[in-house]
Amino acid sequence: MERQNESNIEDQIIFEDNHILVINKKVGQLVQGDKTGDKSILELIKNHIKNRDQKPGNVFLGLVHRIDRPTSGLVIYAKTSKALTRLTKMVKDREIKKTYWAVVPKSDIPQSARLINYLQKNEKTNKSTVFTKATDNAKEAILNYEVIRQLDNFMLLEIDLETGRHHQIRAQLSKIGASIKGDLKYGAPRSNPDGGIHLHARKLEFTHPVTKENVVITAPVPKEDPVWQACEK
Repeated sequence: MERQNESNIEDQIIFEDNHILVINKKVGQLVQGDKTGDKSILELIKNHIKNRDQKPGNVFLGLVHRIDRPTSGLVIYAKTSKALTRLTKMVKDREIKKTYWAVVPKSDIPQSARLINYLQKNEKTNKSTVFTKATDNAKEAILNYEVIRQLDNFMLLEIDLETGRHHQIRAQLSKIGASIKGDLKYGAPRSNPDGGIHLHARKLEFTHPVTKENVVITAPVPKEDPVWQACEK
């Protein structure tokens, strides 16, 4: 996993105004602090803004939503409490459209499908179990996918999330026999060299919480990864 570096955080900022900052997260970066004690993007951006804008006091920055450490792509942070409150509600009300890209091995899964399952999170193993029918303590999980590119050994899936459950894409794709490249936890045969998985938060679409303008942001795929580069060509 790549260690965080304050010097390159500026290059990862893909959108910023007075209320919102959106970053293109790299594989291995933490969106916020956890028990590992590794420096998170939240801390890096705070330090960056403090130095860049020469702010004397504490910098306000709130995390709006999360993506897993092994994944890459778009994460929204709020620079004002007003934006944080409104964006958090928008996430809850499913008013932020999230599109992901996932690389999976070539298989005979349908070209496109709507997957409806029920996910139960195990806190001890940090893994979600997929059920096909409603089950105690399991939450409904819905996604739509489409195969948008064929590579030599892999396929590129574009995924639209209708719900935001723990490890949802990883677990649901594994259930249909399409484990994400590098995702050992959910059935991939081998890990990726960087310890990450080929899941990328590709696009966000939402109404700006303050200006009310329509915001559409697309994140380039990791440039050092040949498989991702083949997907984007």
